[in-house]
Amino acid sequence: MSDGPPTMGVEEEFLLVNPRTGHASPCAEPVLARHRHHGPLPDGVRVHRELRLTQLEAVSGVCAGADELRHQLTAARRVLAGAAAAEDCALLATGTPIGPAPAAPPPASTGRYAEIDDIYGAVVADYEACGCHVHVGVPDPDTAVAVVNHLGRWLPTLLALSANSPLDHGRDTGYASWRMVLQSRFPGSGVAPHLRGHAEYRRAVEALVECGALVDPDQTFWLARPSGRFPTVEFRVADTALTVDHAVLQALLSRALVQRALADLADGREAEPLSPQVTAAAVWAAARHGLDGQLVDAAGETRRPAWALVDELLTHVREPLEESGDLAEVRKLVDAVRAEGTGAAQQRAAAVDGTAAAVRWLTAVTVPAAHGTLLTG
Repeated sequence: MSDGPPTMGVEEEFLLVNPRTGHASPCAEPVLARHRHHGPLPDGVRVHRELRLTQLEAVSGVCAGADELRHQLTAARRVLAGAAAAEDCALLATGTPIGPAPAAPPPASTGRYAEIDDIYGAVVADYEACGCHVHVGVPDPDTAVAVVNHLGRWLPTLLALSANSPLDHGRDTGYASWRMVLQSRFPGSGVAPHLRGHAEYRRAVEALVECGALVDPDQTFWLARPSGRFPTVEFRVADTALTVDHAVLQALLSRALVQRALADLADGREAEPLSPQVTAAAVWAAARHGLDGQLVDAAGETRRPAWALVDELLTHVREPLEESGDLAEVRKLVDAVRAEGTGAAQQRAAAVDGTAAAVRWLTAVTVPAAHGTLLTG
């Protein structure tokens, strides 16, 4: 922590597919072996495999501002896309697979991933969902838990803004975020319970481990939580971002929410507990509708137009955005989503011409290229 705004970092998960058919392609290991030949990554940026060999993750370094974060995420996408193309794969920024279901089951996992497969069985057997995780620095573990208590009302709105998984194995699900529906099948998913301090948080997690619902204390399915590895609050609510701009928007809003929570806590304002049933309804409504229709205000326990809740979120974080110098940037990025639609809306439009067309379109928009053009492979 420093005197300025909290630092932030982003983890982006991607799918690897056959560029002609859209079938998921288990080529993560050769792509990772090749990526160093496709340009250096900025200091602090790391890439690695995920649960399935059809997935990759790019992790930014610790960033102080939007420009630094955008540079790191852009570089990682370009390098991974180049390495994937060399292995006859396409890198797609989508929350769920858009191509047909595979003819054969995915290769068996090893290590911790094999333990996950064993515990969750069919729930995880075909799980290839991809998210965008944002880390925001906080001073200590107890503060992290108190901050998470302040976030519950706003997490569904962040999900609606990020919605980027309307398709699943060649079918339109009718949802904006099918990834969130898949994630809801795991025990303890959704908005974290209201907890009083890190000791109570640890007891809650350890109880789930003892009950056999989690592999270990590092694994929870809550949409925001104190990180088990870093001095951060980790937002796990967003679908993987369609574009770098969408990822930066999630990061700036997440940081502003943490800043606002820290300011409220400094003034002695603790968060009020929310109804677990209403927050579950709010997450479901955001997954179902994205920004097209009515969402649920978990604090007011009522339905409201999606964009009204986005505008209220922006009002809530206006002061920290002004303090960090990010207000104009966030307004521009939100206006772009308002004009162009979420990733889900754009995917649906691209899929009108079939899966192959959607794959070509996603391949292009996933990776920003130099001079404002799109890398098309």
